[in-house]
Amino acid sequence: MQEKRVLIIGLVWPEPDSSAAGTRMIQLLQLFLDNQYEVVFASAAQKSEFSVDLKSLGVLEEVIKLNDDSFNDYVRNLQPHVVIYDRYMIEEQFGWRVRQECPDVLAILDTEDLHCLRAARQQAVKAGNMDQADLYNDTAKREIASILRSDLSLIISEVEMDLLVTQYGIDRSLLHYLPFLEPPITAEVQQTWQAFEDREGFLFIGNYLHEPNWHTLQVLKSEVWPCLSKHLPGVNMHIYGAYPGQKVMQLHNHRQRFLVHGRAYSAARVMSAHRVLLAPIKFGAGLKGKFIDAMQTGTPTVTTSIGMEAMAGTLPWNGIVADDMTNFCRAAARLYNDKAAWMQARENGATIINARYALTLFGPQFMEAIEVLKSNLEQHRRNNFIGQILQHHTLNSLKYMSLWISEKNKR
Repeated sequence: MQEKRVLIIGLVWPEPDSSAAGTRMIQLLQLFLDNQYEVVFASAAQKSEFSVDLKSLGVLEEVIKLNDDSFNDYVRNLQPHVVIYDRYMIEEQFGWRVRQECPDVLAILDTEDLHCLRAARQQAVKAGNMDQADLYNDTAKREIASILRSDLSLIISEVEMDLLVTQYGIDRSLLHYLPFLEPPITAEVQQTWQAFEDREGFLFIGNYLHEPNWHTLQVLKSEVWPCLSKHLPGVNMHIYGAYPGQKVMQLHNHRQRFLVHGRAYSAARVMSAHRVLLAPIKFGAGLKGKFIDAMQTGTPTVTTSIGMEAMAGTLPWNGIVADDMTNFCRAAARLYNDKAAWMQARENGATIINARYALTLFGPQFMEAIEVLKSNLEQHRRNNFIGQILQHHTLNSLKYMSLWISEKNKR
């Protein structure tokens, strides 16, 4: 038996070629492997043909069931030292069971992004304006409760860190900033980037099960491309992404040069083929994996302030930011034709990756934070008395609902 064991309970089996969340999960798994942890990934979801083979990475896989006492037996026998819940819904479902069988395990919530913030912004887009009351939606009540019940929550965005502290009153000792963990962009890497002259057209890419991506694609089709295609006759708009479905594929229009290709089996390859990434994002949260991929391939981006939120800090953006769609269209046309500005934008991207997302900046700090918490867990939990209250009351309601379902399923 190894001295250190981490159990990660996933909402889905990771698909790094389908979503940023999948890439993020693989980064976490690899970080624990590199630090000599035995890593177990468990999920009640169905695997797809795009799910990564975790066994090939050295990760143990376990299929578990929802609302079933067999999980209690499983986790009791496993006795992990650290458990990570992949989003608040998983903590709701399995947190009380883990706490019941392994009360001393260090419980970490990986938020991915703040679902409550995304929900509030989506409501604001529908309503036409953002109201502070939108932040206190039902999703927030569940998500913040999950953060308070956990020993530590991983937050991917500095903006979301500040929001949790100032808006929701979360103590910073319960939060840990852990963005994407990227390899550096060296001069040698930059030498492999496709040149300005060798790239053609614009692109957008995203997982269309994710509502902000579908909404962004609709904005591209209805508001941006009709204007931009007139500025740049002969230039194509290329659309890629996982799980497009009929609603996405039917947007393909060869005459309008709006070309929907479907899933990209290599985001890096399609990024490298095109000159500018367009992402007129109106709502969302967290960090955008598509921009990380763009920076890693030397592809400048035109997006909105919501799109680039927390991505660059005080550094110059990897392209242009515009919230008004008329200005967005002009900016895209300008960046597409201006080689000097395009070259500067890709340099900005390399700086952002190296200064803000390097694995060496954040990986060791996170592993050190885990060791400190493990050695001081009892005091840490006493300091978070509200979390203990929520475990006592809220988890009982989740517990008995789950037990009721479990008993019902036995009949």
